[in-house]
Amino acid sequence: INNKYDKDMEAWNYTGPKETSETFNKYQKNKNIEIFDAGCGTGLVAVELKKMGYQNFYGADISQKLLDLVPQGLYKSLEKIDLNKKLIYEDDKFDSVFCVGTFTFGHVKPDALDEFIRITKKKGTICFTINVGVFKDYGFDKKIDSLVAKNKWEKIDFFKSNYLSSKDVNAWLGIYKVTK
Repeated sequence: INNKYDKDMEAWNYTGPKETSETFNKYQKNKNIEIFDAGCGTGLVAVELKKMGYQNFYGADISQKLLDLVPQGLYKSLEKIDLNKKLIYEDDKFDSVFCVGTFTFGHVKPDALDEFIRITKKKGTICFTINVGVFKDYGFDKKIDSLVAKNKWEKIDFFKSNYLSSKDVNAWLGIYKVTK
């Protein structure tokens, strides 16, 4: 691996899913909830959450190549989906949405957060990471604030990820409660 993006992703994949899952686990005690893993890749987030006792995962990713690498039986369903488009799921379907490592260069845009809120139950949680390099440039900062202002969600936790700074891959990690 010689380009910076791939190196970042590699570093990210070792730490991002674990840190995000651990943070989520502090706030969410019910292990039977239904979790949508948006941009699930090869299933790293679900693998971490499963270790903590969660079990109902629904995954989606734009890459069939990655979906083909997901461990058998990990997800209740896996879909090949572009997260920049309207999602196939009905309103208020999931208790939680995870989006880890997907809000980054050239990938999913801030408007995807509207869809995540739509498919999440009221009082459900949305747990995400955003690469610091795109946070302001892509308008994630304004989008997050506007969703607060419109009473769509409220902040539970938001901080700069620790694990990753040691590897020079900085990301914001957020957990927001849907209030819509």
